[in-house]
Amino acid sequence: MNKGNKLYEGKAKIIYETKDKNLVIQHFKDDATAFNNLKKAKVEGKGVLNNRISEYILSNLSQCGIKNHLVKRLNMREQLIRKAEIFPIEFIVRNIATGSLTKRLGIPEGTHLEKPLLEYCFKKDELNDPLISKDHIFSFGWATENEIKIIDQMTLRINDLLTGMFRAIGIKLVDFKIEYGKAWNKDTEKKEIVLADEISPDTCRLWDVKTEKKLDKDRFRKDLGNIIQAYQEVARRLGILPETTNISEVNFKKPTSINIKKK
Repeated sequence: MNKGNKLYEGKAKIIYETKDKNLVIQHFKDDATAFNNLKKAKVEGKGVLNNRISEYILSNLSQCGIKNHLVKRLNMREQLIRKAEIFPIEFIVRNIATGSLTKRLGIPEGTHLEKPLLEYCFKKDELNDPLISKDHIFSFGWATENEIKIIDQMTLRINDLLTGMFRAIGIKLVDFKIEYGKAWNKDTEKKEIVLADEISPDTCRLWDVKTEKKLDKDRFRKDLGNIIQAYQEVARRLGILPETTNISEVNFKKPTSINIKKK
């Protein structure tokens, strides 16, 4: 399918229109960002790996009844997806304490939570995606109570499925963030709520079960190195890449320096 005009460019993806008003093409970039775009670099090959990993995971979720935006992978970097009206909310599931949760509440990193913790953030880079409550969502009309009920159920179901999928290949699903939208269903001739985001090492925290080695974007956030090797390891364990694949990490420009004031 031929690409039309560029509709949107985000930190990690570009969206192009198609001749079908209900379908768009999603292009995966090699850009790596952290701290709401304050830290940036290009990591060659990251977009290709995220495309393959996300396709694999979303296809498996579809088989389990999770409606999502994926139609098919077009090539190494692009997917054909359903066009969706995105809710301005990031949905975060935490299974193990790390990152901002440990800083906010003083919880030791690595603490296993008694049950999955579901959090909501308002999608606004300039505000650093602030943490919000359901009352904020309803008061400002970002979603209805019924829509949030449906999304919460979908999100916890996705967490169950992903936890099992990763555990089977020796990986802990520490946490992840996803977005949802409303996309047109040609069969019912009305819009429905769908998972409208990638699921990859860019959007999940993934730790090796035995060593707790980080296999996700924290390797970029924390300057741990071996970013591509970590993403490849996830792809290999999922069976997406053959064991013999050996894409060496390409040197990239030093990340933009960050000046974050301590509170």
